[in-house]
Amino acid sequence: MGAGELLIGQLEFYWDVHLRPRLDGLTDAEYFWEPAQPSWSLRVDETGRVTYDLEDPAPDPPPVTTIAWRMAHIAVGCFAVRANAFFNDGTTPADADMFDPRQIPAELPATADAGLKFLDHWYARWHDGIRSLDEEALARPLGPKGGPYADDSMLALIAHINRETIHHGAEICLLRDLCRARD
Repeated sequence: MGAGELLIGQLEFYWDVHLRPRLDGLTDAEYFWEPAQPSWSLRVDETGRVTYDLEDPAPDPPPVTTIAWRMAHIAVGCFAVRANAFFNDGTTPADADMFDPRQIPAELPATADAGLKFLDHWYARWHDGIRSLDEEALARPLGPKGGPYADDSMLALIAHINRETIHHGAEICLLRDLCRARD
């Protein structure tokens, strides 16, 4: 088993056995539950568009985040921008690297059900893209699409995305447990 198969297998196992099953039946109340104040979440603005709470630089300490925020962070910050940069389906500019804001999906989900579909969609796009690469492509440097990480390999990027997905996925599971326990 090569390093690529090992890393992709790690992501698949975490997704299929740990994270995704724990999200089944997620309600809007859980999705938007704010465990502390202030909390970052997804919010519908005055135009009806869903926005993502974020400040740059982030406050110290940063606000607690909702399940909605964390799911969008994984879907967008881990999967969508990388899938769009490296496996572009023509919906984003070909000249954009993985940090270009044009890689961010225009529409964010306003309900738990839509959030799950959004997360599933972007996981599938990222997963199918990395699964399509052979060992040589996995070992090749990211190049200009990698921005400041151009010299890093796709394997290094997959390892990073796995860490982020596992880290934030565990936070989502804990938030869901805490939300249920308060009831």
